[in-house]
Amino acid sequence: MKTIKTIICAVLLIVGSQTTLGQMLNSAYFTDGFALRHTMNPAYDNSQSYFSIPALGNINVSMQGNFGLKDVIMDNPLRGMTGEKSLTTFLNPNISAADALSGFNKGGNKLTEDLNLSIFSAGFKGFGGFNTIEFNVRQTLGVSLPYELMEFAKNIGNKSYTFDDISVGAQAYAELAFGHSHQVNKKLRVGAKAKVLLGIARGDMEIKGLKADLSSNDKWTLSGNGTANVSMKGFTYKSETKEYQQEGRQPYTKVTDVDVDGAGIGGFGLAFDLGGIYKLNDDWTFSASILDLGFISWSNNMEAVNNGTPFVFDGFNDVAVTREDGGEKLSDKTDKLSDQFTDFIHLKDNGDKGGRTAAIGATVNLGAEYTLPMYKKLKFGVLSSTRLRGNYSWTEGRLSANYSPLKWLNGGINCAVSNFAVSMGWTLNIHPKGYNFFIGMDRLMGKVSKQVIPLNSNVNVAMGMSITW
Repeated sequence: MKTIKTIICAVLLIVGSQTTLGQMLNSAYFTDGFALRHTMNPAYDNSQSYFSIPALGNINVSMQGNFGLKDVIMDNPLRGMTGEKSLTTFLNPNISAADALSGFNKGGNKLTEDLNLSIFSAGFKGFGGFNTIEFNVRQTLGVSLPYELMEFAKNIGNKSYTFDDISVGAQAYAELAFGHSHQVNKKLRVGAKAKVLLGIARGDMEIKGLKADLSSNDKWTLSGNGTANVSMKGFTYKSETKEYQQEGRQPYTKVTDVDVDGAGIGGFGLAFDLGGIYKLNDDWTFSASILDLGFISWSNNMEAVNNGTPFVFDGFNDVAVTREDGGEKLSDKTDKLSDQFTDFIHLKDNGDKGGRTAAIGATVNLGAEYTLPMYKKLKFGVLSSTRLRGNYSWTEGRLSANYSPLKWLNGGINCAVSNFAVSMGWTLNIHPKGYNFFIGMDRLMGKVSKQVIPLNSNVNVAMGMSITW
Protein backbone atom coordinates (compact mmCIF):
# COMPACT_ATOMS: atom_id res chain seq x y z
CA MET A 1 0.00 0.00 0.00
CA LYS A 2 2.97 2.33 0.51
CA THR A 3 3.61 2.28 -3.25
CA ILE A 4 0.03 3.34 -3.97
CA LYS A 5 0.26 6.18 -1.43
CA THR A 6 3.48 7.41 -3.03
CA ILE A 7 1.91 7.43 -6.50
CA ILE A 8 -1.18 9.31 -5.32
CA CYS A 9 0.86 11.91 -3.45
CA ALA A 10 3.17 12.46 -6.43
CA VAL A 11 0.21 13.05 -8.76
CA LEU A 12 -1.36 15.54 -6.32
CA LEU A 13 1.91 17.43 -5.92
CA ILE A 14 2.36 17.78 -9.67
CA VAL A 15 -1.26 18.81 -10.27
CA GLY A 16 -1.55 21.10 -7.26
CA SER A 17 1.51 23.14 -8.23
CA GLN A 18 0.53 23.84 -11.85
CA THR A 19 0.17 27.33 -13.33
CA THR A 20 -0.14 28.32 -16.95
CA LEU A 21 -1.36 31.02 -19.32
CA GLY A 22 -5.09 31.50 -19.67
CA GLN A 23 -7.37 32.06 -22.61
CA MET A 24 -9.23 35.29 -21.85
CA LEU A 25 -10.04 37.90 -19.24
CA ASN A 26 -13.76 37.61 -18.42
CA SER A 27 -13.51 40.71 -16.22
CA ALA A 28 -13.08 42.75 -19.42
CA TYR A 29 -16.11 41.36 -21.25
CA PHE A 30 -18.09 44.58 -20.71
CA THR A 31 -15.07 46.93 -20.95
CA ASP A 32 -15.44 49.37 -23.87
CA GLY A 33 -12.28 49.96 -25.85
CA PHE A 34 -10.70 46.61 -24.86
CA ALA A 35 -8.92 45.60 -28.07
CA LEU A 36 -9.28 41.83 -27.53
CA ARG A 37 -12.95 41.74 -26.60
CA HIS A 38 -13.65 39.79 -29.79
CA THR A 39 -11.86 36.78 -28.22
CA MET A 40 -14.88 36.43 -25.90
CA ASN A 41 -17.55 37.28 -28.48
CA PRO A 42 -16.69 37.62 -32.19
CA ALA A 43 -19.57 40.05 -32.69
CA TYR A 44 -17.74 42.80 -30.77
CA ASP A 45 -16.03 45.41 -32.91
CA ASN A 46 -13.47 48.06 -31.98
CA SER A 47 -13.73 51.79 -32.40
CA GLN A 48 -10.10 51.67 -33.57
CA SER A 49 -8.06 49.31 -35.71
CA TYR A 50 -5.16 47.64 -33.91
CA PHE A 51 -2.32 45.15 -34.01
CA SER A 52 -0.92 43.55 -30.89
CA ILE A 53 2.70 43.78 -29.88
CA PRO A 54 4.08 40.28 -30.63
CA ALA A 55 4.23 38.07 -27.50
CA LEU A 56 3.02 41.01 -25.38
CA GLY A 57 -0.48 41.43 -26.76
CA ASN A 58 -2.12 39.06 -24.28
CA ILE A 59 -0.30 37.63 -21.25
CA ASN A 60 -2.76 35.83 -19.02
CA VAL A 61 -1.74 33.56 -16.12
CA SER A 62 -4.75 31.53 -15.00
CA MET A 63 -5.85 28.41 -13.17
CA GLN A 64 -9.12 27.09 -11.72
CA GLY A 65 -9.81 24.20 -9.36
CA ASN A 66 -11.43 23.13 -6.11
CA PHE A 67 -8.18 21.94 -4.50
CA GLY A 68 -4.66 23.31 -4.47
CA LEU A 69 -1.12 22.99 -3.19
CA LYS A 70 -2.19 23.99 0.34
CA ASP A 71 -4.37 20.87 0.51
CA VAL A 72 -1.46 18.58 -0.39
CA ILE A 73 1.41 20.32 1.47
CA MET A 74 0.72 21.15 5.14
CA ASP A 75 2.53 22.39 8.23
CA ASN A 76 4.36 19.58 9.98
CA PRO A 77 2.91 19.05 13.49
CA LEU A 78 6.42 18.04 14.63
CA ARG A 79 8.22 21.06 13.15
CA GLY A 80 10.89 22.45 15.44
CA MET A 81 11.91 19.01 16.65
CA THR A 82 15.32 17.66 15.74
CA GLY A 83 15.41 16.40 12.17
CA GLU A 84 11.82 17.42 11.38
CA LYS A 85 11.03 19.66 8.41
CA SER A 86 8.54 22.51 8.64
CA LEU A 87 6.31 21.17 5.82
CA THR A 88 4.92 17.73 5.09
CA THR A 89 2.22 16.09 2.96
CA PHE A 90 -1.34 15.36 4.00
CA LEU A 91 -0.34 11.69 4.30
CA ASN A 92 1.77 12.39 7.40
CA PRO A 93 0.48 10.05 10.15
CA ASN A 94 0.71 12.89 12.67
CA ILE A 95 -2.04 14.78 10.81
CA SER A 96 -5.53 13.52 11.55
CA ALA A 97 -7.64 12.18 8.70
CA ALA A 98 -10.26 14.89 9.33
CA ASP A 99 -7.70 17.70 8.97
CA ALA A 100 -5.85 16.05 6.08
CA LEU A 101 -8.99 15.54 3.98
CA SER A 102 -10.75 18.80 4.87
CA GLY A 103 -9.47 20.60 1.76
CA PHE A 104 -10.70 18.00 -0.72
CA ASN A 105 -14.18 18.06 -2.24
CA LYS A 106 -16.38 15.02 -1.62
CA GLY A 107 -18.14 15.61 -4.93
CA GLY A 108 -14.90 15.27 -6.89
CA ASN A 109 -11.67 17.21 -7.20
CA LYS A 110 -10.94 19.01 -10.44
CA LEU A 111 -8.39 21.39 -11.85
CA THR A 112 -8.39 23.05 -15.28
CA GLU A 113 -5.90 25.25 -17.08
CA ASP A 114 -5.77 27.02 -20.44
CA LEU A 115 -3.00 28.59 -22.47
CA ASN A 116 -3.55 31.06 -25.28
CA LEU A 117 -0.28 32.65 -26.32
CA SER A 118 -1.00 35.29 -28.95
CA ILE A 119 1.84 35.32 -31.47
CA PHE A 120 0.06 37.91 -33.59
CA SER A 121 -3.35 39.59 -33.52
CA ALA A 122 -4.75 42.41 -35.63
CA GLY A 123 -8.11 44.04 -36.26
CA PHE A 124 -9.23 46.49 -38.94
CA LYS A 125 -12.37 47.97 -40.46
CA GLY A 126 -13.42 46.85 -43.91
CA PHE A 127 -15.81 44.68 -45.96
CA GLY A 128 -18.73 46.39 -44.28
CA GLY A 129 -17.68 45.53 -40.73
CA PHE A 130 -14.73 44.77 -38.45
CA ASN A 131 -12.21 42.06 -39.25
CA THR A 132 -9.63 40.18 -37.17
CA ILE A 133 -6.65 37.98 -37.97
CA GLU A 134 -4.92 35.94 -35.24
CA PHE A 135 -2.24 33.33 -34.84
CA ASN A 136 -2.25 31.69 -31.41
CA VAL A 137 -0.63 28.74 -29.68
CA ARG A 138 -2.97 27.10 -27.19
CA GLN A 139 -2.84 24.41 -24.52
CA THR A 140 -5.45 22.98 -22.18
CA LEU A 141 -5.14 20.72 -19.16
CA GLY A 142 -7.81 18.99 -17.12
CA VAL A 143 -7.58 16.76 -14.05
CA SER A 144 -10.42 14.90 -12.33
CA LEU A 145 -9.77 12.93 -9.11
CA PRO A 146 -12.40 11.33 -6.85
CA TYR A 147 -12.47 12.17 -3.14
CA GLU A 148 -12.32 8.46 -2.30
CA LEU A 149 -8.83 8.27 -3.80
CA MET A 150 -7.44 10.69 -1.19
CA GLU A 151 -9.47 9.05 1.56
CA PHE A 152 -8.09 5.66 0.59
CA ALA A 153 -4.50 6.93 0.59
CA LYS A 154 -4.85 8.70 3.93
CA ASN A 155 -7.09 6.44 5.92
CA ILE A 156 -6.94 2.86 4.64
CA GLY A 157 -9.49 0.88 6.63
CA ASN A 158 -11.29 -2.43 6.49
CA LYS A 159 -13.95 -1.31 4.03
CA SER A 160 -14.75 -1.30 0.33
CA TYR A 161 -13.79 1.67 -1.84
CA THR A 162 -15.37 2.31 -5.23
CA PHE A 163 -13.77 5.19 -7.06
CA ASP A 164 -15.18 7.41 -9.77
CA ASP A 165 -13.15 7.48 -12.95
CA ILE A 166 -9.71 9.08 -12.63
CA SER A 167 -8.69 11.14 -15.65
CA VAL A 168 -6.01 13.53 -16.83
CA GLY A 169 -6.19 15.15 -20.27
CA ALA A 170 -4.01 17.70 -22.07
CA GLN A 171 -3.74 19.04 -25.58
CA ALA A 172 -1.68 21.62 -27.46
CA TYR A 173 -2.33 23.13 -30.87
CA ALA A 174 -1.85 26.24 -32.98
CA GLU A 175 -4.71 28.14 -34.57
CA LEU A 176 -4.97 30.58 -37.45
CA ALA A 177 -8.23 32.52 -37.05
CA PHE A 178 -10.11 34.86 -39.38
CA GLY A 179 -13.02 36.83 -37.94
CA HIS A 180 -15.67 39.26 -39.16
CA SER A 181 -18.43 41.14 -37.33
CA HIS A 182 -21.24 42.96 -39.08
CA GLN A 183 -23.99 45.39 -38.04
CA VAL A 184 -27.24 43.85 -39.31
CA ASN A 185 -29.48 46.71 -38.20
CA LYS A 186 -29.63 49.32 -35.44
CA LYS A 187 -30.22 46.68 -32.78
CA LEU A 188 -28.40 43.52 -33.91
CA ARG A 189 -24.74 42.85 -34.59
CA VAL A 190 -23.37 39.38 -35.41
CA GLY A 191 -19.90 37.94 -35.79
CA ALA A 192 -18.07 34.74 -36.62
CA LYS A 193 -14.55 33.32 -36.75
CA ALA A 194 -13.18 30.41 -38.70
CA LYS A 195 -10.12 28.71 -37.23
CA VAL A 196 -7.68 26.38 -38.90
CA LEU A 197 -6.20 24.12 -36.21
CA LEU A 198 -2.75 22.53 -36.32
CA GLY A 199 -2.46 19.78 -33.74
CA ILE A 200 0.78 19.59 -31.77
CA ALA A 201 -0.02 16.96 -29.12
CA ARG A 202 -2.88 15.39 -27.20
CA GLY A 203 -2.69 13.01 -24.24
CA ASP A 204 -5.46 11.32 -22.23
CA MET A 205 -5.01 9.04 -19.23
CA GLU A 206 -7.96 7.33 -17.60
CA ILE A 207 -8.47 4.69 -14.92
CA LYS A 208 -11.92 3.10 -14.97
CA GLY A 209 -13.62 0.69 -12.60
CA LEU A 210 -11.06 1.18 -9.84
CA LYS A 211 -12.07 -0.67 -6.68
CA ALA A 212 -10.37 -1.57 -3.41
CA ASP A 213 -12.15 -4.20 -1.34
CA LEU A 214 -10.50 -4.38 2.09
CA SER A 215 -13.62 -5.41 4.00
CA SER A 216 -12.89 -9.13 4.10
CA ASN A 217 -10.71 -10.70 6.78
CA ASP A 218 -9.70 -13.38 4.26
CA LYS A 219 -8.35 -11.26 1.42
CA TRP A 220 -7.86 -7.75 -0.02
CA THR A 221 -8.54 -7.01 -3.68
CA LEU A 222 -7.53 -4.13 -5.96
CA SER A 223 -8.93 -3.95 -9.50
CA GLY A 224 -9.20 -1.42 -12.31
CA ASN A 225 -8.34 -0.73 -15.94
CA GLY A 226 -5.88 1.98 -16.94
CA THR A 227 -5.37 3.41 -20.44
CA ALA A 228 -3.04 6.09 -21.78
CA ASN A 229 -3.54 7.52 -25.27
CA VAL A 230 -1.10 9.99 -26.83
CA SER A 231 -1.33 11.60 -30.27
CA MET A 232 1.86 13.40 -31.27
CA LYS A 233 4.15 13.27 -34.27
CA GLY A 234 7.27 11.21 -33.53
CA PHE A 235 5.96 10.02 -30.14
CA THR A 236 6.69 6.47 -28.93
CA TYR A 237 6.67 4.65 -25.62
CA LYS A 238 9.98 3.27 -24.40
CA SER A 239 9.67 -0.20 -22.92
CA GLU A 240 11.93 -2.58 -21.04
CA THR A 241 11.77 -6.32 -20.56
CA LYS A 242 11.69 -7.35 -16.90
CA GLU A 243 11.80 -10.65 -15.07
CA TYR A 244 9.07 -11.79 -12.70
CA GLN A 245 10.04 -12.73 -9.15
CA GLN A 246 8.52 -16.19 -9.54
CA GLU A 247 10.52 -18.79 -11.39
CA GLY A 248 9.06 -20.33 -14.50
CA ARG A 249 7.14 -17.24 -15.66
CA GLN A 250 7.95 -15.65 -19.01
CA PRO A 251 9.49 -12.14 -18.86
CA TYR A 252 7.13 -9.20 -19.28
CA THR A 253 7.51 -5.86 -21.08
CA LYS A 254 6.44 -2.61 -19.48
CA VAL A 255 6.47 1.08 -20.43
CA THR A 256 9.26 2.86 -18.59
CA ASP A 257 9.62 6.14 -20.50
CA VAL A 258 8.59 8.04 -23.62
CA ASP A 259 10.50 9.35 -26.61
CA VAL A 260 9.77 12.06 -29.15
CA ASP A 261 11.76 11.77 -32.38
CA GLY A 262 11.30 15.25 -33.78
CA ALA A 263 8.26 17.49 -33.44
CA GLY A 264 5.74 18.56 -36.02
CA ILE A 265 2.08 18.74 -36.91
CA GLY A 266 0.27 15.70 -35.56
CA GLY A 267 -3.23 16.57 -36.73
CA PHE A 268 -5.48 19.06 -38.48
CA GLY A 269 -8.82 20.48 -37.52
CA LEU A 270 -11.38 23.22 -37.86
CA ALA A 271 -13.28 25.30 -35.31
CA PHE A 272 -15.70 28.23 -35.24
CA ASP A 273 -16.61 31.10 -32.93
CA LEU A 274 -20.15 32.46 -33.28
CA GLY A 275 -21.64 35.47 -31.52
CA GLY A 276 -24.36 38.06 -31.45
CA ILE A 277 -25.14 41.35 -29.66
CA TYR A 278 -28.66 42.75 -29.36
CA LYS A 279 -29.15 46.32 -28.15
CA LEU A 280 -32.69 46.39 -26.82
CA ASN A 281 -32.64 50.11 -26.02
CA ASP A 282 -30.26 52.77 -24.70
CA ASP A 283 -30.13 51.02 -21.31
CA TRP A 284 -30.11 47.26 -22.02
CA THR A 285 -27.78 45.17 -24.23
CA PHE A 286 -27.78 41.37 -24.47
CA SER A 287 -25.09 39.15 -25.97
CA ALA A 288 -24.26 35.49 -26.55
CA SER A 289 -21.39 33.55 -28.04
CA ILE A 290 -20.06 30.03 -28.45
CA LEU A 291 -16.31 29.66 -28.82
CA ASP A 292 -14.04 26.86 -30.05
CA LEU A 293 -16.79 24.76 -31.55
CA GLY A 294 -14.64 22.27 -33.42
CA PHE A 295 -12.31 19.30 -33.46
CA ILE A 296 -8.87 18.02 -34.43
CA SER A 297 -8.32 14.85 -36.42
CA TRP A 298 -5.09 13.29 -35.13
CA SER A 299 -3.00 11.10 -37.42
CA ASN A 300 -1.92 8.61 -34.71
CA ASN A 301 -2.94 7.26 -31.32
CA MET A 302 -0.21 5.60 -29.26
CA GLU A 303 -1.94 3.42 -26.67
CA ALA A 304 -0.65 1.87 -23.45
CA VAL A 305 -2.81 -0.22 -21.11
CA ASN A 306 -2.57 -2.35 -18.01
CA ASN A 307 -3.75 -5.94 -18.38
CA GLY A 308 -6.57 -5.54 -15.86
CA THR A 309 -5.42 -8.41 -13.64
CA PRO A 310 -6.66 -7.77 -10.07
CA PHE A 311 -4.20 -7.69 -7.19
CA VAL A 312 -5.32 -10.10 -4.45
CA PHE A 313 -3.72 -10.38 -1.01
CA ASP A 314 -5.08 -13.32 0.97
CA GLY A 315 -2.76 -13.13 3.96
CA PHE A 316 0.13 -15.25 5.09
CA ASN A 317 -1.88 -18.11 6.56
CA ASP A 318 -0.07 -21.45 6.70
CA VAL A 319 3.12 -19.88 5.37
CA ALA A 320 6.50 -20.68 6.86
CA VAL A 321 9.96 -19.21 6.32
CA THR A 322 11.25 -22.69 5.41
CA ARG A 323 9.37 -25.98 5.17
CA GLU A 324 9.76 -29.48 3.80
CA ASP A 325 6.12 -30.59 3.52
CA GLY A 326 5.61 -29.05 0.09
CA GLY A 327 3.58 -26.10 1.45
CA GLU A 328 4.06 -22.49 0.46
CA LYS A 329 7.19 -20.75 1.65
CA LEU A 330 7.26 -17.10 2.72
CA SER A 331 9.66 -16.21 -0.11
CA ASP A 332 7.32 -17.83 -2.65
CA LYS A 333 4.35 -15.94 -1.25
CA THR A 334 6.09 -12.55 -1.37
CA ASP A 335 7.31 -13.26 -4.92
CA LYS A 336 3.75 -14.11 -5.95
CA LEU A 337 2.35 -10.93 -4.42
CA SER A 338 5.08 -8.85 -6.06
CA ASP A 339 4.26 -10.33 -9.45
CA GLN A 340 0.53 -9.80 -8.95
CA PHE A 341 1.05 -6.13 -8.13
CA THR A 342 3.34 -5.80 -11.16
CA ASP A 343 0.59 -7.19 -13.39
CA PHE A 344 -1.96 -4.82 -11.85
CA ILE A 345 0.00 -1.59 -12.14
CA HIS A 346 2.37 -1.75 -15.13
CA LEU A 347 1.43 -0.45 -18.59
CA LYS A 348 2.08 -2.31 -21.83
CA ASP A 349 2.66 -0.58 -25.16
CA ASN A 350 -0.16 -1.47 -27.57
CA GLY A 351 1.40 0.48 -30.43
CA ASP A 352 -0.30 2.87 -32.83
CA LYS A 353 -4.07 2.27 -32.86
CA GLY A 354 -4.61 4.59 -35.81
CA GLY A 355 -6.00 8.11 -36.03
CA ARG A 356 -8.66 9.59 -33.76
CA THR A 357 -10.85 12.68 -33.81
CA ALA A 358 -11.50 14.70 -30.65
CA ALA A 359 -13.33 17.94 -29.81
CA ILE A 360 -11.16 20.72 -28.42
CA GLY A 361 -13.73 21.91 -25.85
CA ALA A 362 -16.26 24.69 -26.41
CA THR A 363 -17.16 27.70 -24.23
CA VAL A 364 -20.60 29.35 -24.08
CA ASN A 365 -20.96 32.98 -22.94
CA LEU A 366 -24.27 34.69 -22.14
CA GLY A 367 -24.21 38.37 -21.15
CA ALA A 368 -26.58 41.18 -20.13
CA GLU A 369 -25.45 44.80 -19.69
CA TYR A 370 -27.33 47.68 -18.08
CA THR A 371 -26.36 51.35 -18.41
CA LEU A 372 -27.60 53.78 -15.77
CA PRO A 373 -29.95 56.21 -17.57
CA MET A 374 -29.02 59.13 -15.34
CA TYR A 375 -25.25 58.43 -15.44
CA LYS A 376 -24.02 56.84 -18.68
CA LYS A 377 -20.46 56.43 -17.41
CA LEU A 378 -21.53 53.61 -15.08
CA LYS A 379 -22.61 50.20 -16.37
CA PHE A 380 -23.47 46.88 -14.76
CA GLY A 381 -23.09 43.49 -16.37
CA VAL A 382 -23.92 39.84 -15.74
CA LEU A 383 -21.91 37.18 -17.57
CA SER A 384 -22.44 33.43 -17.54
CA SER A 385 -19.56 31.31 -18.91
CA THR A 386 -19.70 27.53 -19.32
CA ARG A 387 -16.84 25.34 -20.52
CA LEU A 388 -17.99 22.12 -22.21
CA ARG A 389 -15.19 19.57 -21.97
CA GLY A 390 -16.41 16.32 -20.47
CA ASN A 391 -14.97 15.61 -17.02
CA TYR A 392 -13.27 19.01 -17.04
CA SER A 393 -16.38 21.15 -17.61
CA TRP A 394 -17.11 24.17 -15.42
CA THR A 395 -19.64 27.00 -15.09
CA GLU A 396 -19.16 30.53 -13.79
CA GLY A 397 -21.47 33.50 -13.14
CA ARG A 398 -19.91 36.98 -12.90
CA LEU A 399 -21.51 40.28 -11.76
CA SER A 400 -19.54 43.40 -12.68
CA ALA A 401 -19.66 47.18 -12.30
CA ASN A 402 -17.80 49.14 -15.00
CA TYR A 403 -16.86 52.82 -14.87
CA SER A 404 -15.63 55.09 -17.70
CA PRO A 405 -14.50 58.44 -16.20
CA LEU A 406 -12.75 59.42 -19.47
CA LYS A 407 -13.10 58.41 -23.11
CA TRP A 408 -9.66 56.76 -23.01
CA LEU A 409 -9.86 55.28 -19.48
CA ASN A 410 -12.22 52.67 -18.04
CA GLY A 411 -12.30 49.60 -15.86
CA GLY A 412 -14.34 47.84 -13.24
CA ILE A 413 -14.66 45.41 -10.39
CA ASN A 414 -16.61 42.16 -10.28
CA CYS A 415 -17.51 39.10 -8.23
CA ALA A 416 -17.78 35.57 -9.62
CA VAL A 417 -19.27 32.31 -8.38
CA SER A 418 -18.28 29.04 -10.04
CA ASN A 419 -18.40 25.34 -9.26
CA PHE A 420 -14.82 25.82 -8.02
CA ALA A 421 -14.93 28.87 -5.75
CA VAL A 422 -16.14 32.42 -5.08
CA SER A 423 -13.69 35.04 -6.37
CA MET A 424 -13.21 38.77 -6.91
CA GLY A 425 -11.85 40.39 -10.06
CA TRP A 426 -10.98 43.77 -11.55
CA THR A 427 -9.75 45.31 -14.79
CA LEU A 428 -8.16 48.58 -15.96
CA ASN A 429 -8.12 49.59 -19.64
CA ILE A 430 -6.11 52.56 -20.94
CA HIS A 431 -6.74 53.29 -24.61
CA PRO A 432 -5.78 56.77 -25.84
CA LYS A 433 -5.32 57.26 -29.58
CA GLY A 434 -2.45 55.13 -30.81
CA TYR A 435 -2.12 52.77 -27.83
CA ASN A 436 -4.04 50.25 -25.75
CA PHE A 437 -2.89 48.77 -22.44
CA PHE A 438 -4.94 46.57 -20.16
CA ILE A 439 -4.31 44.81 -16.87
CA GLY A 440 -6.66 42.84 -14.63
CA MET A 441 -7.51 39.74 -12.65
CA ASP A 442 -10.45 37.38 -12.86
CA ARG A 443 -9.39 35.80 -9.56
CA LEU A 444 -7.25 37.58 -6.98
CA MET A 445 -4.03 35.80 -6.10
CA GLY A 446 -3.85 34.70 -2.47
CA LYS A 447 -0.87 33.38 -0.56
CA VAL A 448 2.01 31.84 -2.48
CA SER A 449 4.79 29.44 -1.55
CA LYS A 450 8.48 30.40 -1.41
CA GLN A 451 8.65 29.25 -5.04
CA VAL A 452 5.85 31.77 -5.90
CA ILE A 453 3.39 28.92 -6.51
CA PRO A 454 -0.18 29.88 -5.50
CA LEU A 455 -1.44 27.86 -2.55
CA ASN A 456 -4.98 28.28 -3.87
CA SER A 457 -5.62 26.90 -7.38
CA ASN A 458 -7.93 29.81 -8.34
CA VAL A 459 -5.69 32.59 -9.61
CA ASN A 460 -5.52 34.90 -12.61
CA VAL A 461 -3.33 37.83 -13.66
CA ALA A 462 -3.64 39.36 -17.15
CA MET A 463 -2.08 42.20 -19.15
CA GLY A 464 -1.38 43.15 -22.74
CA MET A 465 -0.44 45.95 -25.13
CA SER A 466 -1.52 46.88 -28.66
CA ILE A 467 -0.94 49.67 -31.18
CA THR A 468 -4.15 51.36 -32.38
CA TRP A 469 -5.12 53.82 -35.08
